[in-house]
Amino acid sequence: MASDSKPDDPGTTLREKLAERRALLVPGAPNALAARIIADLQFEAVYVTGAGITNTYLGMPDLAFIGLNEIAQHTAAIRDAVDLPIIVDADTGFGNALNVRHAIRVLERAGANAVQIEDQVMPKRCGHFSGKEVVPIEEMLAKIASAVDARRHSDFLVIARTDARAALGFDAAVERAERFIEAGADVTFVEAPETEEELRRIPQLLSVPQVANMVVGGRTPIVDHAHLAAMGFGMVLYANAALQGAIAGMSAALRELKQSGRLDETSSSVASFSERQRLVRKPEFDTLERKYSPDAPS
Repeated sequence: MASDSKPDDPGTTLREKLAERRALLVPGAPNALAARIIADLQFEAVYVTGAGITNTYLGMPDLAFIGLNEIAQHTAAIRDAVDLPIIVDADTGFGNALNVRHAIRVLERAGANAVQIEDQVMPKRCGHFSGKEVVPIEEMLAKIASAVDARRHSDFLVIARTDARAALGFDAAVERAERFIEAGADVTFVEAPETEEELRRIPQLLSVPQVANMVVGGRTPIVDHAHLAAMGFGMVLYANAALQGAIAGMSAALRELKQSGRLDETSSSVASFSERQRLVRKPEFDTLERKYSPDAPS
């Protein structure tokens, strides 16, 4: 049975923020350092991105090459790094309804406050790739019911994503999302709508908070945050903006090194040494080291 919520619990905070339908702006983190930057810039939540972890951890595309253990490991590291609410991309739930139950238990223990599962056929692929297929609706409904039953905290959120827009069309995708809500999903996510009009209709047609996924270079048109808030979205996701920015930044710094043969702190391509240490909380660890030193005063 789910435990009672606490007013300052990040899961409760996340549920309340999504209920405001003000398009909570959530960047994705492929690792704990990215999560530290997201928190440092005072975003209100962080998304643990499966695509980002696959790209950074393995150097491979988002084609279902990572599993539950890798996602849980990164979730735990991010939970230790930030106090923000954490939303975790769990792909298809790594199997059937029983696998979803296990995934929810593992990820909630690792520090997740919400988990997103989707209705793609395994092996899944990025929501903005071609060639996606979806499972029969009954299979996804069983996964959602299992996820709802598995959670321990009453404000742990189950986010149900459908990729049916590409395979079956927009109306079929919305119909699936409606069924997901009936099965107990707290939030639904119609992935990869292809026009601004489709985006506008999603929160009008569905009763629970909705996710708008802004993929830079993807199938969905990029819409200003203010417009998405006016449409009534609960959350606006930029799952891999930090990763794409990091790729550009790494390429710029290393290109400068290749061309000039040196880099120092006068370069605009790199953060300073002190800024890097601040982000990873070096001063906090210095304080702890002094506290636990054998020479520290008792």
